Amino acid sequence: MGSGKVTSSVPSGSSEFQGKHVTVAGLGVSGVPAAKVLHARGAIVTVVNDGDDARAREQAAELEALGITVRLGDGATLPEGTELIVTAPGWKPDKPLFLAAEKAGVPVWGDVELAWRLRGPDAAPWLAVTGTNGKTTTVQMLASILKAAGLRTAAVGNIGVSLLDAVLGEEEHDVLAVELSSYQLHWAPSLRAHSAVVLNLAPDHLDWHGSMEAYAADKGRIFEGNRVACVYNVADKLTEDLVREADVEEGCRAIGFTLGTPGPSQLGVVDGILVDRAFVENRHKNAQELAEVGDVNPPAPHNIANALAAAALARAFGVPATAVRDGLRAFRPDAHRIAHVADLDQVAYVDDSKATNTHAAEASLAAYESIVWIAGGLAKGAAFDELVAKSAKRLRGVVLIGADRALIRDALARHAPQVPVVDLERTDTGAMLQAVTEAKRLAQPGDTVLLAPACASMDMFTNYNQRGDAFAEAVRELGA
Repeated sequence: MGSGKVTSSVPSGSSEFQGKHVTVAGLGVSGVPAAKVLHARGAIVTVVNDGDDARAREQAAELEALGITVRLGDGATLPEGTELIVTAPGWKPDKPLFLAAEKAGVPVWGDVELAWRLRGPDAAPWLAVTGTNGKTTTVQMLASILKAAGLRTAAVGNIGVSLLDAVLGEEEHDVLAVELSSYQLHWAPSLRAHSAVVLNLAPDHLDWHGSMEAYAADKGRIFEGNRVACVYNVADKLTEDLVREADVEEGCRAIGFTLGTPGPSQLGVVDGILVDRAFVENRHKNAQELAEVGDVNPPAPHNIANALAAAALARAFGVPATAVRDGLRAFRPDAHRIAHVADLDQVAYVDDSKATNTHAAEASLAAYESIVWIAGGLAKGAAFDELVAKSAKRLRGVVLIGADRALIRDALARHAPQVPVVDLERTDTGAMLQAVTEAKRLAQPGDTVLLAPACASMDMFTNYNQRGDAFAEAVRELGA
């Protein structure tokens, strides 16, 4: 880690935007509130949007009624006189609008950057979380721990609660638990967190970032200017490398988390106990018990890692050990994240529909000894050889669904030829009942039937939630 002092940007009020020509790129969840906030602070706002559908026209009418200019169906051209662009996080950096802005010397911010700059002088510090998988769970665990310590907090950011709302709303906070995606971090150049974690790194969204190196670099932005702790995953060297490359404030520490026995300046697990050897006196000799593995729900290995990361950020903020335990006990994961649906004939049925990429599916498969795996969907360019090779010894059988199931079938033929595979050609939503029926036939007492698709869901379902609901409904129907 660099030791140079990094000064946080001074929070700005309305004066920074008064009379300034600002272009907001994209309507939707972040664009509409950003346009309203900037307009209210005296900016001359133009909104540009690629789409021109009924929803966009409805949002445009709402903004135009306030005196905001909206251009639908033209998100490529830089409006004349633009001095700043505030973009929706999903807009790719190579869009013509941004290339024109770069040529003209016009800065580009995301909604996170805007929220950061609009904080008041006594704003709550941010504890920030990113990673390829586990972000939402970790942020929710962190918020639960902070609340158990009696702190006023909220889980915000990429989790669905707007940072603009959190920063500008009337509710007061002592600290914010902030989930940040790689897209959001790309457009947040001056963000400076109290402490932050990169949970893990695996290839994802490479079509957006252009390369794994660019993706990792954007994730690493979360460490820039950290004041107290940069938290990394001991099992994932890439996350530690990002800490080493970060320029942080003097005295900021590198803190590791591990599923093994922790060394000094690490959190880890000893005999079923989560322990802290980072935020204790004489960490070379002492350790603080935080919680039991059984306090983590569910106690799957990757979820214990999430709990350790959340605990590290909370401890960096000064939270006592008892609050870590109480917060983890109170936490309940969102639906479709390793959710136990039912036991039928001594077989467990588990819904991890949220495992939409190979990295998440690998973690899910590692949580069980003997599995009938339901997998498939939209591969998004992923390869499955490494996933199948690592998980082959755990597989009792596999049921494949979805548009790109042949990719998984071929990987199974190469790396797990002994595992029976059922390949379902039908792609209607009713295929899930057939998939669960086939999985039930393959399973033996003590097995787990696991929906961890390693793929996106939109070929057969609206989203991963609907896919998980279909799985749970099929399990209930078989058990009726």
